[in-house]
Amino acid sequence: MGIVGLIAAVVIAWLVFAWLFNIIKTSLGTAFKIALIVLLLQLFFGIGPQQLWKQVQLLPQLLQESSTPTNSAPN
Repeated sequence: MGIVGLIAAVVIAWLVFAWLFNIIKTSLGTAFKIALIVLLLQLFFGIGPQQLWKQVQLLPQLLQESSTPTNSAPN
C-alpha cells in the first residue's frame, strides 16, 4: 500500500495544484481586464472609479425597473 498511496497522493496534489493555478490565472486575467476598462473610461470619458461603482450598485434596481411591466392601458 505504501507505493500506491504515495503515487495517489502525488497525483491528487498535482491535480489540486493545477486547479488552484487555473483559478489564480483566471482571476488575474479578469482583474487585469477590469483595470484596463476602468483606465480607459477614466482617460477617454473622465468617468472615475467612484462613478463607475455607483452605477454598478444601481444595476439591480435598474434591472428590476426594466423588467416590471407598466400598467398603461391604451386610450
